[in-house]
Amino acid sequence: MSTSQIAFLKGHGTENDFVIVPDPDNALTLPADVVARLCDRRAGIGGDGLLHVVRSAAHPEARHLADEAEWFMDYRNADGSIAEMCGNGVRVFAHHLQRAGLVEEGDLTIATRGGAKRVHLAKNGDITVSMGRALLPEENATVRVGDRSWHTRNVNMGNPHAVAFVDDLDHAGDLLAAPPVSPDTVYPDGVNVEFVVDRAPRHVAMRVHERGSGETRSCGTGACAVAVAAARRDGADPARTGLPVTYRVDLPGGTLVITEHPDGAIDMTGPAVIVAEGVIDPAWLETF
Repeated sequence: MSTSQIAFLKGHGTENDFVIVPDPDNALTLPADVVARLCDRRAGIGGDGLLHVVRSAAHPEARHLADEAEWFMDYRNADGSIAEMCGNGVRVFAHHLQRAGLVEEGDLTIATRGGAKRVHLAKNGDITVSMGRALLPEENATVRVGDRSWHTRNVNMGNPHAVAFVDDLDHAGDLLAAPPVSPDTVYPDGVNVEFVVDRAPRHVAMRVHERGSGETRSCGTGACAVAVAAARRDGADPARTGLPVTYRVDLPGGTLVITEHPDGAIDMTGPAVIVAEGVIDPAWLETF
């Protein structure tokens, strides 16, 4: 890790918070232990994950998308592990680019490990992300908390989700540790687990344990997975009805609006906020 000064920002999307590290030329090395320390809420800056902001052409994992998307969201979980996608992170990432004068209001495309994501920056500050299409693997699993267990719906949004509909969100427990999911062969690389209750027609609330991060205040891909699972449960699959379906998804940190279209495309709309910016102390970096 370089001991030169490194700029950072802190932002959140519906209280899913991130350390943002601008690095257009991909000049920084960010090992997992450094990312974990940066995301540590006591010893570091604190966040559910880290957004490494790199030009696609400068990153080996994104060069193939450089003609489509100038910027690559090199996303890391709070434990330093690499993740494919983060829906709230994309909104915060786009907001940072606009705030920094690197993109303008309107449409843009951001490269992620989960593919290129189209984003719309609205005049009112809301940000809509085209999240792609959900995959619905046939193999499902069971999640257990204490003496309760639920069958889950397997939804992949570029990252894996196990969606459980429950009677009470308190039944999810403290979510300090990953809820056991079996058989583990369904999700060999781990899984995000969503616990969901109904609030009203087309209106649900959820809690989520994100792999590598623990319980978070919000999860954008998780909200999309929940809306997809709810639509199938409710007989509102847009591919069958020919009509788009919209769900309001309440999370501990706020509300996201998820729309699935008849062609399977999913839009997620919500806010993004930058709360601080500064420079990481070089002396602190020397401890690594």
